[in-house]
Amino acid sequence: MSAKILIVDDSRTIRQQLATTLSQAGYQIIEAEDGVQGLSAIGAQRDIALVLCDVNMPNMDGIEMLTLMKAEAHNVATPVLMLTTEGRADLIQQAKRIGAKGWVVKPFKPDQLTAAVRKIVGH
Repeated sequence: MSAKILIVDDSRTIRQQLATTLSQAGYQIIEAEDGVQGLSAIGAQRDIALVLCDVNMPNMDGIEMLTLMKAEAHNVATPVLMLTTEGRADLIQQAKRIGAKGWVVKPFKPDQLTAAVRKIVGH
């Protein structure tokens, strides 16, 4: 069975691009529109292999979602890649301190994204 990846982004277009890229690479995709839905999906699906999470979203941003996710013991080992149009060093450092494995700047290159996911999840 292929690894499950949760995509959390308020942009339907970005979610579709990510889902297409990663499903073609053989991964199962779950989507959420914001951090609230993302946390709900994480709670419902205990076998998520990786979370790709946007930083700037309504309702709950990616940093808050990451913080709440990593506060739960069963989520500590779940890797998270943050997605953003921003490359601000302070945000990157904050996300890494909380537990993010890496940072993907949008627009992403499909081959680079797939390589980063394979490095973390395997396949």
